[in-house]
Amino acid sequence: QVQLVESGGGLVQAGGSLRLSCAASGRTFSTDAMGWFRQTPGKEREFVAAISWSGGSTFYADSVKGRFTISRDTAKNTVYLQMNSLTPEDTAVYYCANDPNFASQLGLRPVPDDYDYWGQGTQVTVSS
Repeated sequence: QVQLVESGGGLVQAGGSLRLSCAASGRTFSTDAMGWFRQTPGKEREFVAAISWSGGSTFYADSVKGRFTISRDTAKNTVYLQMNSLTPEDTAVYYCANDPNFASQLGLRPVPDDYDYWGQGTQVTVSS
């Protein structure tokens, strides 16, 4: 059974930084992709970033490019999201997700429906 457990959320002032972690277990992730999404009340879940587990290729939403960095530690089965220069618009619940059907020739996917497994989410609040 796949389990994704996020941590690292919290309250931070605008301009500050946070690092989210996602500990993954329950399957072999070596050919998978992992993604981070976020959601605010009344809005659809929004893609933030994705990474291929094996090669480490990455893909970012335009809104976070240059500020956020996704990475993974294959030995620890953990994916990270380093978030810098945070703004109040980054306030959301952040979710880690697993795409077990990732194919490198098709590229990393930004659509939530392409991800089969999800964590419970971690709240990030950025104050102005």
